Amino acid sequence: MDALLQFIFSGMTVGAVYALVALGFTIIYNASDVVNFAQGEFVMLGGMITVFAHQAGLPLPLAAVLAILATAALGVALNKLAIEPARGAPVVSLIIITIGASILIRGATQLIFDKQLHRFPSFSGDDPIRVMGATILPQSLWVIGGAVAVFVALWLFFTRTLTGKAVLATANNRVAAQLVGINTGWVMTLSFGLSAAIGALAGVLVTPITLVSYDVGVALALKGFAAAMLGGMGNPKGALLGGLLLGLLEALTAGYLSSQYKDAVAFIVILGVLFVMPQGIFGHKSTERV
Repeated sequence: MDALLQFIFSGMTVGAVYALVALGFTIIYNASDVVNFAQGEFVMLGGMITVFAHQAGLPLPLAAVLAILATAALGVALNKLAIEPARGAPVVSLIIITIGASILIRGATQLIFDKQLHRFPSFSGDDPIRVMGATILPQSLWVIGGAVAVFVALWLFFTRTLTGKAVLATANNRVAAQLVGINTGWVMTLSFGLSAAIGALAGVLVTPITLVSYDVGVALALKGFAAAMLGGMGNPKGALLGGLLLGLLEALTAGYLSSQYKDAVAFIVILGVLFVMPQGIFGHKSTERV
């Protein structure tokens, strides 16, 4: 029982990170139908910039805020310089552009910073909290709480604000949104900036636990994508649940089978969703008139 609870704690921690990545996917997908595979690099940048800003002498909270703002600015630049000029291109072409951006960001980070693993101090110390024979790090509570807080904020944003409804309207029908006066270009810029900021926040929260280096973004993007597909692409509630479920599946696989197989879980989830439930848990079947 103690071991099971320990696996659950570990799974919820890593699952909360996957949920934050999936939420980033969800925002951009809702605004443009584009799957942004540079999302994992935003997580990496959040951790890397915080590390080096803190090493340069900035207080940790200020370094974290700087990292989030800088990454959000990069997200806006990605939209303005790469996505917006190719707006008329097929969706597949836009996805390939995001893959290229991911490779570019990873290479630039390697040159600007280094190839080493880094971390910074935990927010609330490293003394574990004991719960029924298992332990959980205080930083894990920050990660889980951060994922829940971002989900609630996004839910309120999409359901209670005019700007959030404008994002959904743009996703549903860009031309119709423009006809009623919605600035769809601004909506896209906002979506990329917000998605990048959420990714950077995930990096800030998880780096004291998992460490960060220039190449961690690829795996995070893949697993965040698997979580978004599992929950239902474009659904914030599905992104949260999908991330937590994927994290739990990974932890239980590593605990009861072997850690060698845990990275295969994301691939199995993607294939399973595609074959059995293409719309995901909270997704809706769509029909298109031809």
